[in-house]
Amino acid sequence: MPERGGKPGFYVVVSRPFIAANEDVSTVLCAPVYREHLGLSTEVVVGPSDGLPVDCSIRCDFLALMFKSKLTGFVADLPRARMAELDDALARALGIERR
Repeated sequence: MPERGGKPGFYVVVSRPFIAANEDVSTVLCAPVYREHLGLSTEVVVGPSDGLPVDCSIRCDFLALMFKSKLTGFVADLPRARMAELDDALARALGIERR
């Protein structure tokens, strides 16, 4: 797993599927996952029911461009409903008005 502050971390790839799957593109946009919940509107709470080992939060305010080669361990696909929450949190983090 990639390291964040000297510790292993989880990341959610938020790049569109074309970019994520394209072998000619070496980086993807990711949102970090933290164990602590801050209650932010730009945070999505996920956990064991979503395929993660513990309750945690995806923080959309801290997006990072990462090399695909650093993302070494696949953990889970988020359920459709959780993806909708992630879409909303990303829009809020980026200041995009949703209709």
